[in-house]
Amino acid sequence: MHPGDLAITFLRTLLLPPFSLFLFYGIGLLLGKRSYGRLLRGGSIALLFLLCTQAGAWLLMRPLENLAVPFKSAGNAQAIVVLGAGRLRNAPEYGGRDIPDYIALARLRYTAKLHRETGLPVLASGGAASSQADVEPLAYGMRRALQEDFATPVKWTEDKSYNTAENAEYSAQILKQSGIQRIVLVTDAMHMYRARIAFEKQGLDVITAPTMFLAQGKLTLMDLLPDAEGLRRANYALYEWLGIVWYHLRY
Repeated sequence: MHPGDLAITFLRTLLLPPFSLFLFYGIGLLLGKRSYGRLLRGGSIALLFLLCTQAGAWLLMRPLENLAVPFKSAGNAQAIVVLGAGRLRNAPEYGGRDIPDYIALARLRYTAKLHRETGLPVLASGGAASSQADVEPLAYGMRRALQEDFATPVKWTEDKSYNTAENAEYSAQILKQSGIQRIVLVTDAMHMYRARIAFEKQGLDVITAPTMFLAQGKLTLMDLLPDAEGLRRANYALYEWLGIVWYHLRY
């Protein structure tokens, strides 16, 4: 794994739930019966319960999704750029090849739709995110899925990036060599604000095309009950909030 990305992964684990809340609870145990200890223990449990609910996750996701401007028209855009997400390793049903995970697949499906509507060429962006020799870049699996599953040609493949900032940097280098300045950017809604910042920093004009809006439905009483999906969504949303703060400080 890229050294910088390894540090980010460690900090992400340390700062985000559930580990951070377990850590606070442990500190509360060390403080014993002191008021601060009781406060840390009770607060950690209460916050963990909240973040495990769909309602708690909604509170974090909805503002992020409100920052993502839905796609309306390609205008004078010259290309579509789709960003990679995760992967499923050694999928037996695909001959042991790596395949995009469900987040990446949603981005690819929307990219195929936009390509059919606009006819714009596609750039798939995603590096290996690993130093292991047998781990191929994410963009290769993305390209296969687009071409084989969605009948969508991929003109360019950016395969060196380890994170969103590098997605933007290396994609911009490829696009500018082809005289492309204005792009349609595809990623999920919670990630779009940070992705747009990164691509605009590289001097590109960006038309946002977010997908996977997870916080647009109405909440129900069942959303007040904890489940694993609530925690997963809350974790992702908190990661994006931290990323936005970091990008604003850095750029």
